[in-house]
Amino acid sequence: MSDPIDLYFWPTPNGWKVSIALEEMDLPYKTHLVNIGAGDQHRPDFLAISPNNRMPAIVDPDGPDGAPIAIFESGAILQYLARKTGTFCGATERERIAVDQWLMWQMGGLGPMAGQAHHFLKYAPAMDPPNDLLYAKDRYRAETGRLYGVMDRQLAKSRYIAGECYSIADMACWGWASLWEGQQQTLDDKPNLARWLDEVGARPGVIAGRALHADRRAADPKVNAQAKGLMAGKG
Repeated sequence: MSDPIDLYFWPTPNGWKVSIALEEMDLPYKTHLVNIGAGDQHRPDFLAISPNNRMPAIVDPDGPDGAPIAIFESGAILQYLARKTGTFCGATERERIAVDQWLMWQMGGLGPMAGQAHHFLKYAPAMDPPNDLLYAKDRYRAETGRLYGVMDRQLAKSRYIAGECYSIADMACWGWASLWEGQQQTLDDKPNLARWLDEVGARPGVIAGRALHADRRAADPKVNAQAKGLMAGKG
C-alpha cells in the first residue's frame, strides 16, 4: 500500500469535495485540520503548500515519477486524483470533456455564488456590527437559484451532472447543493435536483467524506462568521 496522502482540510463544502473523492477512490489519507476561523490558513507552513491561503490542499508523497507533489485548488485536486486512479473522470474523450466542463461550472459558478449566498443571508447579519445588505442577499439568492435551475434541467437529461456515470463533477457539486436550505432555495420545482441529492448523498463514500470532522462545524453563525467570510468567494 502506498503512503497516505496528506489532506489539509476543514469541514466545508470545498473541503468535502476532496474528502469525498479520497473516500470514493479508496485512497489512504491523513487529515491535517486547517481551522479557517482561527486563521490557520495563514501559517507559513500551510502557505508553502497552498500559496492562495485556502484549503483544501493535498500533498501526495507518491506523485508524478514517484516524487512528492503539493496541490491546491479543489478542482485541480479532483482532476489529479481522478487521473491518478483512472476513475470518475469519464471513459472516453467526450465523457471527459463533459466532466471537465461541469467541474469548471461548479468552480466558477455554483461554488462562489452559493458561498456568497451563505455569507450574505446567514453570516453577515450575525456579524458585530450586523451587515444585513438587502441588495447582496437578493442578488446571490437569485443567482444561486438560477444555477440550481441549470442543474435541474441537466439532471432531467442524465442520471448524474455530467452524464450517466458518477464523476468528480458530482463530488464537486454535491456539498454546496446539499446546503440549499441555508441558501434560501427550494426543491419543490426541482425534482431532478432533489432526486440527485438523495442518490449521491446515500453513497458510502459521500457519507464518509461528509462526516469527516463534522463535529468541528460551528452551529452558531456568530462563531463562524469570520470563517464564512473568508471562504465565501471560493469555488
